[in-house]
Amino acid sequence: MKMRIEEASIDGFHSNLDGDWGYFKFVAPCTLYGTPFRTDLEADEVKKKKKKPEVRVVLFTVPVAPGRSRFIWASRYKVGGWLDKILPRWFSHMTSNTILDSDTYLHVEDRNITTVGLDNWHKACYVPTSSDNLVIAYRNWFRKYCNHQIGWANPNPTVKQQLTQTPTRDQLLERYWSHVMQCTSCRAALKGMRALEIILQVAAVAVVGFLAAGKETAVMSGVQRAAVVAAAVLCFAASRWLANFIEKTFYFQDYVHADK
Repeated sequence: MKMRIEEASIDGFHSNLDGDWGYFKFVAPCTLYGTPFRTDLEADEVKKKKKKPEVRVVLFTVPVAPGRSRFIWASRYKVGGWLDKILPRWFSHMTSNTILDSDTYLHVEDRNITTVGLDNWHKACYVPTSSDNLVIAYRNWFRKYCNHQIGWANPNPTVKQQLTQTPTRDQLLERYWSHVMQCTSCRAALKGMRALEIILQVAAVAVVGFLAAGKETAVMSGVQRAAVVAAAVLCFAASRWLANFIEKTFYFQDYVHADK
């Protein structure tokens, strides 16, 4: 399958995939959307009028500081659909962040490109396949119409924009302060899970206490004792699993390539 860049201009570019596979479109300066099922915009508009179901992913990547961007995305099959109504919002955020965390290596590429020079970015990036044409097309657009500059607070293109010091792995993969504390859904979910973790721990201790009391009074049969022990073990195991889930989901993601 090959990707062809078409309609490239100051307003962005359009890319078709070979066969009946769909397209991607970059709308300057920071929007990319695509669909896997249509091959041209004209066919897309016709299907819209017929109100047929569609799948679309829209990505907004907004630069906010040297080396930092705000990323916003939406998938049309999900937003406002039945799946969006069933799944809690925090679950959607955490699964999306898990995917995005795997792109943390891009901060290294940012610095590699700065080292070799913006005009020589291809020397720092390996782009051998046709699927990389989107990257090449965007870099060409950025060079031709922006002169490799974003401007920030000072639009003077002669002012060199400095990247910040390379963050540590913990800083790159930290999620609690960067997202959870800023999101009402994730913050509420974390609070509820912490409460459930304490409840499970208290339940495990209570069951053990109940078992000790039953031993003193000798009123429990062997089967009853086995059931009580199993309940205590399950409560304790569930509390430990939940604690590990909370740590990995709401605080920190450990990816090996972030060390590179």
